[in-house]
Amino acid sequence: MKVLVTVKRVIDYNVKVRVKSDNSDVDLNNVKMAMNPFCEIAVEEAVRLKEAGIATEVVAVSLGSKVCQEQLRTALALGADRAILVESDEILESLTVAKLLQKVVDDEKPGLVIMGKQAIDTDNNQTGQMLGALTGFPQGAFASDVKVDGDKVQVIREVDGGLQTVSLTLPAIVTSDLRLNEPRYASLPNIMKAKKKPLDIKTPADLGVEVKSHTRLVKVSPPAERKAGIKVASVEALVDKLKNEAKVI
Repeated sequence: MKVLVTVKRVIDYNVKVRVKSDNSDVDLNNVKMAMNPFCEIAVEEAVRLKEAGIATEVVAVSLGSKVCQEQLRTALALGADRAILVESDEILESLTVAKLLQKVVDDEKPGLVIMGKQAIDTDNNQTGQMLGALTGFPQGAFASDVKVDGDKVQVIREVDGGLQTVSLTLPAIVTSDLRLNEPRYASLPNIMKAKKKPLDIKTPADLGVEVKSHTRLVKVSPPAERKAGIKVASVEALVDKLKNEAKVI
């Protein structure tokens, strides 16, 4: 079974995000970039399926500018067999990404697609569901456990009320949640080997998809500064503050 896993390039989660002085966008100058943490979990799950003898090939896919090759090479170092970059310098909205991925899925015909449930830059949580709608594949979003058995995959989903177990018929789409696994670190030998693994580059035109924007970025603002806390002398004073000033009780 071939497993397709998606990878997105984002600002490293340890970096404090800065907004441009004109509030037009986020400042990316000299900012460390990394693989989206949820995508790391998706790659790890795909590699584990291969190590268990369930998957025969793991293909990593990313969409974006040429520099996204860096994150694809990381996925290759973590255990993916080959990679595909759909290269575009345009801003890709969730629906456009889903349409491009649909074409890749049509070409590659994977038995399972594993994606991060969301990216930490836009936090949209849309692409996996959109891809499921476009392909007609069953989907298990917010997965905290995945078990493949024959032509079925059992997914334990994290939902508001607790955990939900669904059984999907392959081919299917799974989006990973934080508790699905603990991603490994890429070793130096594997990083060196990743440089020789195949990485194909395609364009939206190659896939027959027109890139267009349906939304316009108006303004980006940093979050408001938090006010300093205060100390109170007694429980009674605390209750008074919560009731009369904060008005939360």
